[in-house]
Amino acid sequence: MAAGRPGRFLIVVPPLVGHINPTLGVARALAARGHQVAFAGHPEILARLGAAPDAAVFPCALAGHDDTPVARPADMRGPAALKFLWETFLIPLADAMIPGVSAAVEAFEPEVMLVDQQAVAGAVVAMRHGITWATSATTAAELANPLAAMPKIDSWVRELLLDLEVRNGLPTDAASPRYQSTFGDLRFSPELVLAYSTAALSGDVQALRGRLRYVGPSITQRPADPAFPWHRLPQDRRLVFAGVGTANADAAAGFLTACAEAIGARPHLFGIIADPAAAMTTAPRNVLVVPHVPQLDVLARAAAAICHAGQNTVCEALYHAVPLVLAPIRDDQPVVAQQVADAGAGLRIRFARAGAPQIGAALDQVLDDARFTQAARRVADSFRAAGGAQAAAGYLESLLPVRQAVG
Repeated sequence: MAAGRPGRFLIVVPPLVGHINPTLGVARALAARGHQVAFAGHPEILARLGAAPDAAVFPCALAGHDDTPVARPADMRGPAALKFLWETFLIPLADAMIPGVSAAVEAFEPEVMLVDQQAVAGAVVAMRHGITWATSATTAAELANPLAAMPKIDSWVRELLLDLEVRNGLPTDAASPRYQSTFGDLRFSPELVLAYSTAALSGDVQALRGRLRYVGPSITQRPADPAFPWHRLPQDRRLVFAGVGTANADAAAGFLTACAEAIGARPHLFGIIADPAAAMTTAPRNVLVVPHVPQLDVLARAAAAICHAGQNTVCEALYHAVPLVLAPIRDDQPVVAQQVADAGAGLRIRFARAGAPQIGAALDQVLDDARFTQAARRVADSFRAAGGAQAAAGYLESLLPVRQAVG
């Protein structure tokens, strides 16, 4: 292990809040150990989320070379949503980010790169420059390759990634029937895959044994939200948080309204609903609707949470032993929701049929049946034992090259 001497780490992230947040704690842990840390990504989003103050930020363009990520149609689901995600967002994002990541490498000269699994530009640039890289796996559902059950789609995604490698001059095995990467899957480093979960939630992944390290959620202090009306929260009622993340806000107006109705019908509860798209126009008296929520602080006080099964929200809720009602919408969310249900820490309902009666019944069950809270506590204990950002920093330090003494 090459710890004990300062190193340079470059963190490559997409313009997605749930993918950036876990890396912030890792960056702070590395900086506290005396290392130099820089980010390659979208400067405005990184600044808003409170990227380490001493970390340099190298700008990367977004897909389309503008400042607005491509939005999917609200009603898009299943294979169509997956096709849109890869063809319209992830691959174009990689093409757009590669020049910025390359410039960051040339200016910062990192010894190790931490690359989000959906910012594959970082993997391409790292391999092109011969730099050791690790994967930041914020989407733990992909660790066991859920596309294996859909071989045609799995093959199509791999072809897209191989084409990206070829366009950027990476070597391939020409002897194969098509061609294959000499490096493996761009989404997973051959050296180290950091997953912000644990086996207690996400299972034992055989395919990545030897390089997968579960570290649990990377929890770190976030910028304060002075606008949040803490004074409106009652002291005599159990709190329920409901939200679907920023990337799904366009699809969830009806769902959030149903959540408000379900909580409104239970005056012994108080609801806090995050509505960044301002889709809701009215709410019951015992429901607070705000555009932005200091999620970690709210979850620390919550008795239950209702969400879309986004990995970040799920892990932050379970970190605080909060049981969940889960209505997955698309992408990895059905897999994550099933993992929570299998762990006994929540109930899964169908998003398309999640009216107030269905949400309310599930909410009653996770609040009234102590087994859900007990299971959430077991997962929370596993999260804390895994070490979080400090453990991640230690694993990254092990990748630093050994410097040879001179003289």
